[in-house]
Amino acid sequence: MRTEDVLAATVTGLWRWDNASGIVTLDAEAARLLGLPAERVTLTEAAVRSRFHPVDWNEIDGVVNLAVAEGTLAEARLRIVDGEGRVLRTVRSRSKPYVKGGDFELVGMLQEVADAQPGTAARTPVTGDWRRSREAFLLDAGRALAEARSTAEVLRVAASLSMPGFSPDGLAVFGVQGDRLTVIGHHGHGVTDESPFTEMALDIDYPAAEVIRTGRAIYLPTPDEYKSRFPATWPLAEPYGRESWAFLPLTVAGRTMGAWMAAFTYRVGFSPDERSVLTTVARMLAQALARAGVAESERELSLGLQRAMMPVLGPAIPGMEVAARYVPTGGGLQIGGDWYDMIQLPGGRVALVIGDVQGHDVRAAGLMGQLRIALRAYASEGHRPDAVLSRASRFLHGITEGGIADGGGSAGAGSLGGVQMRGGGLGAGGAGGVGGGIDASARFATCLYLEVDPATGTLDIARAGHPDPAIRMADGTVMVRPTAGGLPLGIIPDTDYPTTRLILEPGETLMVCTDGLLETGGHDLETGWARICALLEEHDLAGEGLEALADRLIEAVHGPGSHYNTGRLADRREDDIAVLLLSRTGADARPAAIRRSVMTVAQAEPERISAARRHLRALLHDWADAEQVDSAVLMVSEMVTNVLVHTDGDALLVVEATGDHGRRRLRVEVADTSDELPHRRRPGEMASSGRGLVLMEMLAHEWGVDPRGEGKSIWFALYEERAAED
Repeated sequence: MRTEDVLAATVTGLWRWDNASGIVTLDAEAARLLGLPAERVTLTEAAVRSRFHPVDWNEIDGVVNLAVAEGTLAEARLRIVDGEGRVLRTVRSRSKPYVKGGDFELVGMLQEVADAQPGTAARTPVTGDWRRSREAFLLDAGRALAEARSTAEVLRVAASLSMPGFSPDGLAVFGVQGDRLTVIGHHGHGVTDESPFTEMALDIDYPAAEVIRTGRAIYLPTPDEYKSRFPATWPLAEPYGRESWAFLPLTVAGRTMGAWMAAFTYRVGFSPDERSVLTTVARMLAQALARAGVAESERELSLGLQRAMMPVLGPAIPGMEVAARYVPTGGGLQIGGDWYDMIQLPGGRVALVIGDVQGHDVRAAGLMGQLRIALRAYASEGHRPDAVLSRASRFLHGITEGGIADGGGSAGAGSLGGVQMRGGGLGAGGAGGVGGGIDASARFATCLYLEVDPATGTLDIARAGHPDPAIRMADGTVMVRPTAGGLPLGIIPDTDYPTTRLILEPGETLMVCTDGLLETGGHDLETGWARICALLEEHDLAGEGLEALADRLIEAVHGPGSHYNTGRLADRREDDIAVLLLSRTGADARPAAIRRSVMTVAQAEPERISAARRHLRALLHDWADAEQVDSAVLMVSEMVTNVLVHTDGDALLVVEATGDHGRRRLRVEVADTSDELPHRRRPGEMASSGRGLVLMEMLAHEWGVDPRGEGKSIWFALYEERAAED
């Protein structure tokens, strides 16, 4: 009797499915079982698919792919439907896949089976509560593994998975290091239980090693099967008392990176559905481990770059204290273009630098490192602050691709100027003030370079599009000090950077920062400065110290440290932050009852007259009488304007407030280099000048003109207590 006749007598048909061509060949019995005429036929995959219930077709597609991956039989129950979707019968399919290159050919049989009666224990693997619970489990497992950010978290998630209908109590993840097997992590075993498996060679007769060598899963439903297939390593597994084992490959992008072991204390038959669940979990686990490995490598690279590129502050500065912080932005490699530096100069002087290269990526970090080295080299050659920044701008323009296009706007220092608090509005600060078109490949940087003379507290500051410094005075008053500035580095090769000289008095603290400290959390420059200035004023510098102040500045922007460390809380970092604090100490510290500020208004910068007005209001922010403040601002505006109009030199403004609150004396002096003394005049109603001395005579309690060896000074004084008496 022919084989075909025997199969037909047992209601069994044969089929052959060529995945490459999409052609399915059926013998006569297989065609009859599918509801077709009982004759040998060749159909397309779509025609055969129409004869199966849609749910069952999806199931067998997964079962076949699993069998192809494992090299095992594909078994499933399938419902046959007619052209109107009515179920005709249920068949069982058992097929063997033969892989040919990237495709396969499936050869197997179809056999009619009796449907399970209601109330019986029989069930099909593709319907019912089990299937729904499996899908829900896989969705939950996929979401949990996708959220894991480290290898340890991935392993914790894998250990907590409770599979539908069967759950392993022992898990292990194996990796490869050279030609050796390694244990990445395990669960359900003792602390030292991994020892026998950590130094295995990949060619050893152990299931995990074979899985990694072949890329195919191994299922061991009984101890006897384990012992017969792997007798050499069975003694290592026997003491754990397991009854069934599944070893599955961890494959990413076609490469087997390790193996996953699931061990059970009870017998598991490893049906196609159970194997499908385990295989799906193994794939998700492999992807999660690969992502976690990349993330950990990036974090290690980030930390290494930070350690290599962020300098340690140098030797202590006599009579001064320095503190600094750098916090990278969240996400990615957590590196960026912000930096600070401290450079020892000849003659005991020190240079402090802070800057921000555009961008938060690896290229920004690389440019930052190059620019920091260049600045250090130029400073060490002995150049003044303006020359250091000019050379640095030429250097950055040269190493970027084309710089900023010539069509870009020519924003001057005024559009990049500083911010003044307390007394008035804000100028547009930072590199954002640059207008015009920018080459997409170009990068620029903002920078503030200051040279410190520790003996006198003199600060020579050059600024390239960077936020102005802020000074906390001895009594806690904080002012943002306007300084002359130029374009950000790298925009055009030859740029001038004017220098501003300040005196840091004993007991005062200077803060310079990048815009990430100010413009974070929805703040603009104005509200950002208000937040930072309030914090600087509230801090008990004498009791808590400069390092604590640096920490508080970062926490004010980010919140608690947990918000920017690895963990489940949201990362609040929007931009890199660099902050540098310089405090002048010493026994000759100025008493808290004295406020003193010095400012220069150059002939070429008449717009700084408004900055001088705001600066005076900031210094007198708590003065008892607002009308006296208005009077002082008016007189200062008149005095500085007279210098710029009637002389060829710059105006030097010195403001000093002494005494206790409510009983203070304000003395304001404007000096210039002209020997010509002012004359009192009586201007007519239409005159545009000549009212300066008249105003001081009317508004000031005291005033005068003092000749000097070179030039003169005009001054006035106001008394806070006299306003209360009036």
